[in-house]
Amino acid sequence: MAQSSPDNRTLDWTRGISVFTSKLAPAGDIGVGFAILTVVLLSVFGNGMVLATSYRRRRKMMGSELLCVNLALVDFLGCVCFYPLSIFSSFSHAWQGGYATCIYYGLGCYIFGLCGMFTIAAISVIRYIKTCHGFLYGANVQLLCVSTWLLATVWSVLPLFGWGEYVPEPYGLSCTIAWRRYHTSVKDAVYVICSFVCFVLVPVLLVVASQVMILRKVYHISYSLTMHGIHNNLKNTEKRLAVMFFCISMGFIVAWTPYTVVSFLYIFHKQDTYMAPAGFVFPALFAKSSHVYNPVIYFYFNKAFRQELKVMLRSLCPGMVSNRVEVLPAPVNQGPVVPAIQIQLQELQQGRVRRADGGVGGRVRGVISLVKSHSHSEKSCKSSSSAGKEGPLCPSCCIPKSRVAPLVPGPGSVHEFLPISS
Repeated sequence: MAQSSPDNRTLDWTRGISVFTSKLAPAGDIGVGFAILTVVLLSVFGNGMVLATSYRRRRKMMGSELLCVNLALVDFLGCVCFYPLSIFSSFSHAWQGGYATCIYYGLGCYIFGLCGMFTIAAISVIRYIKTCHGFLYGANVQLLCVSTWLLATVWSVLPLFGWGEYVPEPYGLSCTIAWRRYHTSVKDAVYVICSFVCFVLVPVLLVVASQVMILRKVYHISYSLTMHGIHNNLKNTEKRLAVMFFCISMGFIVAWTPYTVVSFLYIFHKQDTYMAPAGFVFPALFAKSSHVYNPVIYFYFNKAFRQELKVMLRSLCPGMVSNRVEVLPAPVNQGPVVPAIQIQLQELQQGRVRRADGGVGGRVRGVISLVKSHSHSEKSCKSSSSAGKEGPLCPSCCIPKSRVAPLVPGPGSVHEFLPISS
């Protein structure tokens, strides 16, 4: 590795202090540590739920959802593998581990940052092709996810071979690419410029252009259907998907833009005196916030994720199980008017139930329709009562029956039973 000697880099000659010593006040170090700790806890919880939910419905996932899972994996592993080192250094008021951990932290965070950027760009481009042109068939999304990791890793390891370097941040509690080595050599200048142009500017332009075209296409389709008086669920579903991926993409860009701008301006200054150390801290913390709100976007816009999460929570916490009965108005029939009462019953049972097809489920949902019978037997029952005959209860054919039909019908899944009281 073409790295300079650590002994020559340990001291910041402009201040006479170690580059690994925090340049913030002790209270600022503690605040940074708690801020990163909060990000880690929220991200691990949120992205962990996304990964667990995705694993449960792995056979039903679409290509774009798999890329979102890849993004959740990036956020989860980044918070688990690297941020604890920054938290410990913040509470210690100095970077811990020297250049070995600095290279580990800088390399890992750069890999995961580039992988997240490539994943966002892939999501936007795939959604654009499928929405605006509709000819993307048989795309190997798994191979695309692996490619994002490989490309990010190959570009990130180049500083280990002399193309750039990983050094502490100006405030001393984190490590990143040595952006100021742009002035050192041609190789470093090429690496820094390509990092910004090819791996930041180009992906951002692809994301913005794709999302704008997607929203424009969805708006025109929705407007056309509305003008023709067509109302369908497909239109609403496509709009929700478009808004979800737009929020994910633009949220990532907005979070990382301040840090990118500060780093880019840092190139043109040979010394870090143009900005106070706190000026580097806030963009870095704001960029880390992107790990937190992506899971919120998933569960807010994706109904399938929410339903799967509820099933998983009920299986883990049986005490959350409850029965819910909802009374719905009777549907409008095209035939003769028949008095009817429709009750939707959602029974959430403790434990797991065995379905007719041999599978195992965690809940039973069904629709109970209580419809008065107008058969010949009922008429005979009425005539008997009008004649003054009193006897046992009317036969079961005269009593209103309840027809139970599960929401997912199957063989032998429809039953009739008598109500408790008529």
